[in-house]
Amino acid sequence: MRMGAAVLMLLVSAMAWADDVPQSEARIKDIASIEGIRDNQLVGYGIVVGLHGTGDSQQTAFSTQTLASMLLRMGVRVPAASIQVKNLAAVFVSATLPPFARPGAKVDITTASAGDASSLEGGVLLMTPLYGSDGKIYAQAQGALVVGGYSVSANGTTKQVNHPTTARIPLGAMVERGIPLQLAGIATFTLMLNEADFKSAEAMADGINRVLDRKAAQAVDSGSIELHLLPGEDAPELLARVEAIEVPFYPKAKIVVNERTGTVVIGGGVVLHPVSILHGGITVNIVTEFQVSQPGALSAGTTQVVPLTKIDAKDKPVNRIELKQGATIDDLVRSLQTIGASARDVISILQAMKAAGAFEAEIEVL
Repeated sequence: MRMGAAVLMLLVSAMAWADDVPQSEARIKDIASIEGIRDNQLVGYGIVVGLHGTGDSQQTAFSTQTLASMLLRMGVRVPAASIQVKNLAAVFVSATLPPFARPGAKVDITTASAGDASSLEGGVLLMTPLYGSDGKIYAQAQGALVVGGYSVSANGTTKQVNHPTTARIPLGAMVERGIPLQLAGIATFTLMLNEADFKSAEAMADGINRVLDRKAAQAVDSGSIELHLLPGEDAPELLARVEAIEVPFYPKAKIVVNERTGTVVIGGGVVLHPVSILHGGITVNIVTEFQVSQPGALSAGTTQVVPLTKIDAKDKPVNRIELKQGATIDDLVRSLQTIGASARDVISILQAMKAAGAFEAEIEVL
């Protein structure tokens, strides 16, 4: 049983992070989007043919039913129960329809096996309609699949690289129906911040007004800015100018941890408050060996299994870390790594520091 990795005494002295100092500048197009101008998700169901015996098995009935239905539309009547093929696979197809897409434009698609096919390598997707959330067809997909992996089996031995049951077709779908969006006649656009923040919204509005040399933008709340056009002003030209403006950006201090993989991603702009931490690190190993006790000849005893348990406890020495004033969490993590602390030790320490109010940052656990 493992109760820790090290005993750590951390003496941290630091000042709070000054939130008034902008961390960086960014283009408006990178930190905000225009309300109503967005992508749309498409999905469809089809079949992939041309596989080399790696398709769906007979237990996947809907793939053969799909083939029988497709053959019937082509004038060939074959009962689905009589179809026994291993070279086809039922797949779901997904795509993203960009804004202002016109009929005839092409978009990338992703296919994923819906049955028990072992690989889509070498397959060809037959014509598949792609539907929007309103049930209408917006694109048609077809083409040869590009698989970023493979799976090989021989004599009970299998070797697999990546996920061969998912594939892509670059520019594999052609748009059949566009989503009309007329910019002419719109007097007000709304810019939506990707990360809501009152200070960032105010800074964005000020930056737009300064570049346009008029009061064209106004922060409505922490996540949106209204942009007003003059009568007769060209909307695409104005939006192009606005999206290229660089404005101060005030991101939230955030730490992202993944307990399952031991991954820690930390923003470098967070400064610690004064804090002292003791992280327990005693290691206890319990080993049990079983021995057989055999009774003597002609005795009335029986054979018994006797467990012999050994307990070994080790308490590692205390390691001290001292961080100077103004130290960041990045400095703390680097110091912990120098004494051999694992990623999970760092996660536990950061969570305890957050609970104690040792730093002002949001911890997001994946």
